[in-house]
Amino acid sequence: MSDSIKHECGIAMVRLRKPLAYYQEKYGTYQYGLNKLYLLMEKQHNRGQEGAGLACIKLHAEPGEEYIFRERAIGSGAIQEIFSNIHDLFAKYPPCDLENVDWAAKHLPFIGEMYMGHLRYSTTGRSGISYIHPFLRRSNWKARNLTLCGNFNLTNVDEVFDDIVQHGQHPRSYSDTFIMLEQIGCELDKESQRLYDRYKSEGLTGLDLTRRIETTLDIEQVLKEASSIWDGGYVICGMTGSGDSFAFRDPRGIRPAFYYIDEEVVAVASERPVIQTTFNVPVEQVCELKPGEGIITTQAGEVKIRQIQPPLNYAACSFERIYFSRGSDTDIYKERKQLGKILTRPILEAINYDLENTVFSFIPNTAEVAFYGMMEGMTEYLDRQKIRLIRENKDTLTEEELQRILNRRVRQEKVAIKDIKLRTFIAEGNSRNDLAAHVYDITYGTIRPGVDNLVVIDDSIVRGTTLKQSIIKILDRLNPKKIIIVSSSPQVRYPDCYGIDMSRMGEFIAFRAAVELCKDKGREDVLADVYRKSKAQQGLPKEEIVNYVREIYALFSQEELSAKIAEMLTPEDIQAEVRIVYQTLEGLKEAIPNYPGNWYFSGNYPTPGGNRLVNNAFINYMEGTDNKRCMI
Repeated sequence: MSDSIKHECGIAMVRLRKPLAYYQEKYGTYQYGLNKLYLLMEKQHNRGQEGAGLACIKLHAEPGEEYIFRERAIGSGAIQEIFSNIHDLFAKYPPCDLENVDWAAKHLPFIGEMYMGHLRYSTTGRSGISYIHPFLRRSNWKARNLTLCGNFNLTNVDEVFDDIVQHGQHPRSYSDTFIMLEQIGCELDKESQRLYDRYKSEGLTGLDLTRRIETTLDIEQVLKEASSIWDGGYVICGMTGSGDSFAFRDPRGIRPAFYYIDEEVVAVASERPVIQTTFNVPVEQVCELKPGEGIITTQAGEVKIRQIQPPLNYAACSFERIYFSRGSDTDIYKERKQLGKILTRPILEAINYDLENTVFSFIPNTAEVAFYGMMEGMTEYLDRQKIRLIRENKDTLTEEELQRILNRRVRQEKVAIKDIKLRTFIAEGNSRNDLAAHVYDITYGTIRPGVDNLVVIDDSIVRGTTLKQSIIKILDRLNPKKIIIVSSSPQVRYPDCYGIDMSRMGEFIAFRAAVELCKDKGREDVLADVYRKSKAQQGLPKEEIVNYVREIYALFSQEELSAKIAEMLTPEDIQAEVRIVYQTLEGLKEAIPNYPGNWYFSGNYPTPGGNRLVNNAFINYMEGTDNKRCMI
């Protein structure tokens, strides 16, 4: 993606099921769990570069000994910083102690049986160490200690906030993470108190009573009660001080989660291949957490897969497959190739089927797999043309002519090179725009000036800022006859509210193009009508709100919008003709049939909170306050 978008957080959990001495003997280190967590986090570095954090719990700490440890850091180097800090702590102890697994299990910080890590991308505009997961809720009762992290965004924070206030709590923050921590913590308190009253009435006292509570906590019921009013997309992970851990996926499966279980370990992560790589296991042994499902590991190491909330309309995020997840997943790789291949016909139409005078390339680095699919489609088309020519002229073809037909190839070059990463603190305003033009560079000599078309594929075109400020300008330096920018995903028309930093209507080039077309065709009345109907809905419950913004897009075909987008993104001094080709919604469904969550493209939000978001985002745009983050 040439446009920078903050997106998807990442989660990682490791629960050891054997004593630390087992891993020392088998793998040569009692740091096995810590090392595996590091790999799970580092392999998901793409999912969060604003900060990271981890938590560790010791299962066998005695009273008076610390048993919960947490380390967090901000910045793109947060993972390295966190683990460096932990190992710096180790270095303070004598080698003779560090070599003793029993001593380490008792005294060494961050050496335990339970680990949880988080990679953060802000979707709320809030930043700083206090917003880095995991969050921690403390208590003198081990069972009431809770540490929580997640990949999520709730669309009804106000309702959840009111709910916990009605239960008598006084939250110190309005953030969804903090509110979810307090809500789950409240249910954990209630469950602990229920067990306390029960076992005390049976005559248990002191440590016997405490231990019975810790071994019989019903985490499934805690999660059911807490999540019953949540609206949004989420994967929530947590650990209690007494030794229970869980990961829970939203009932629509919007956010992804995968797990692996064997006799030694339970592992959870946001992406499947990171588990495969970390534990060297085949794809068949890594399972996907189903919508509404939770994986719970008890203090004793027993693993339960439970249906926490009933599954609802399945809406797994398709953008996750297009861009957010790493392409090393076997299915994602195939899907991204297919997205490129499906575009064969519209690309051929854009170049008037002139393969001989067309060069194909891609915008690094995430569009490379779609490029392979596009090239596969072009090669298959060219092979069919070769067969047709040979059959039609088989009686008159000379050896030289036959060789010329067989030697025809689809031309491909690495034209665009990502050269620098622009830092916002280096320059602002006009200076920044000038630097932006040099984020990418080109390979000179790859295009025959004035003769060749140039087709460049990107995985998505959201804002178009980098295209206009940099990419189209540098591609034009090669003097192609025509520049065709291809997006392997459909036009992003609507904001997101399930964990991605795309909440303002004015950021979408497709929306801005629709507005300009309304003005061009004298249909500003439609904008005013949609505004009036949207404004009238503001006081309604989210379940009654309708997405009227779709009425604006209904006025124009995809081709009309694409042409307007090309016009708006083409700088005035460009010599080549510029066209933009987008994937269709039908093509998306064909390439990625098992991930139907396409609200960014279709406006078909899977939860009521989505309609409220787009309603408010459009109102903000029309009232000139689109620069503020849309409240949902």
